[in-house]
Amino acid sequence: MVTTVSSRVIDWHSIKWGKTYRMVRNLRKRIFKAKSKGNWKLVRNLQKLMLRSYSNLLIAVRQVCQINKGKETPGVDRYIALTPGERVKLIEYLTTLKTWKPLPARRVYIPKSNGKKRPLGIPSIIDRCQQAIVKNALEPCWEATFEPISYGFRPGRSCFDAIERVYLTTKSGSRRLWVLDADIKGCFDNISHDSLIKIIGNFPGREIINQWLKAGYMEKGVFYDTTKGTPQGGIISPLLANIALHGMEAAIGVTYKSGSSHTFVRESSPVLVRYADDFLVFCHSKENAIEAQNKVNNFLGQRGLELSPEKTRIVHLKEGFDFLGFNIRAYKVIDRKSGYKTLITPSKEAVLSIRKRIRQVFLEHAGKPIGKLIAKLNPLVRGWCNYYRYSVSSSVLQDIEHYLILRAIRWTKRNHPNKSKKWRINQYFGFHPHYPNTRWTFMDKKTGTYLFHPESIKIERWVKVLHDASPDDPELKEYWEKRNSKQKTTLKKSLQKIAENQKHLCPVCNQSIYSDEPVDLHHKDGNHQNNTYKNLVLLHTVCHSQAHNR
Repeated sequence: MVTTVSSRVIDWHSIKWGKTYRMVRNLRKRIFKAKSKGNWKLVRNLQKLMLRSYSNLLIAVRQVCQINKGKETPGVDRYIALTPGERVKLIEYLTTLKTWKPLPARRVYIPKSNGKKRPLGIPSIIDRCQQAIVKNALEPCWEATFEPISYGFRPGRSCFDAIERVYLTTKSGSRRLWVLDADIKGCFDNISHDSLIKIIGNFPGREIINQWLKAGYMEKGVFYDTTKGTPQGGIISPLLANIALHGMEAAIGVTYKSGSSHTFVRESSPVLVRYADDFLVFCHSKENAIEAQNKVNNFLGQRGLELSPEKTRIVHLKEGFDFLGFNIRAYKVIDRKSGYKTLITPSKEAVLSIRKRIRQVFLEHAGKPIGKLIAKLNPLVRGWCNYYRYSVSSSVLQDIEHYLILRAIRWTKRNHPNKSKKWRINQYFGFHPHYPNTRWTFMDKKTGTYLFHPESIKIERWVKVLHDASPDDPELKEYWEKRNSKQKTTLKKSLQKIAENQKHLCPVCNQSIYSDEPVDLHHKDGNHQNNTYKNLVLLHTVCHSQAHNR
């Protein structure tokens, strides 16, 4: 690839990301608004404008080459762009690109929890950037179309919204006691190309999407053709899967009360909750659940898909089932009129998995400094606890806390077999001001590094996103700003005030600091000894690097 530095971008660190994101965000909102009004001519014109947008191209390159976890993973062309100079050259290449034939994806495999391996297709960096560009043009149109019960891989929505929707559907008094717990067999690998392209319609970028679908993949130097499916690993693949599965709610026969703006489901209607290819259908009887399963099979058959016999079952709510790492089950009680209440807890598999990972970390760090051990454990334990903090998980967190202490005691004994128990406890355990209610904090007393306490997590109820709300809706700007500010509890207490001072936005790119990007603490005057609130600001890691380079 022979390119020259673009005349539009002299220095990668000189790009004004705040303005760049604002232009793309405004264009997305215009597409959403035009689609909501049914003005298809304007929708197509705005989508063409988005596909040609220079700001959209810059954001695509930043997303692919700096933010995404796979930024260091090359495709079949073995090309990556990790330095500012390489990213500028990539931008220049993309701006001068007239025609492009997508390259095959590079096939890799990642292990699954059941011992099997999931195939991933890694597109070339050019294809990944173009997919990010196309996604920004296609997604806002479908955000104005998607069913409100779809929560997977959509902006502003998460698995917590899906779980809260499950709770609201099954809480005490609900008559929908039978559940179709379903999973689509090889969803990403079996979607019909013809059906998907037909659903997409006359989108301006449909031809390049069709080429991506049929680009094939390379495995061990051998080319394999693809006649169906959208490869997992592509930036646009989750969006295409959601498009293919759109319409399932109508196929099952879910109906809403008139004038409710798709908020309240009729008492006689089933309820669907879907997260990507994992979904649940809540019905009033077992017969209704069987009928819903048949309707789903007919719906999927038109898209080249089918339900997985091993993972699909019909269960009573009192038997319980797992969904997104949680266990949902109705328990008998005497203080409710209905005689039961629904509890959502971490699944047994999830608890066993985190205990196994904790044990593995301790074993891997036997004989190593305590600082390295704690640095490896803290993000693992904190992330797991934050994921389950919105469920009934107090007792589980206490068990994890106890398990951590036991493993820590074993680690100290293995590292110092000739020392007394009292010496080991005095050396590695003690009081820390962040946890005033315990004197059993595992820490490095030389540096002050300490192990996170799972019991310190505050259990909360997640506030579900409005039924049909989207960040692309210009009329809901205040709603999303308010919702965004309430996510501060995911930060350490010492950082929450800093987040409030900067209105929960990164000052460099003007994007939410609660996005998927990691966040760093930045000292405005460069003096790391000056830790006053006025001198501190939270920046995305990418923006932090740019602030120092400026």
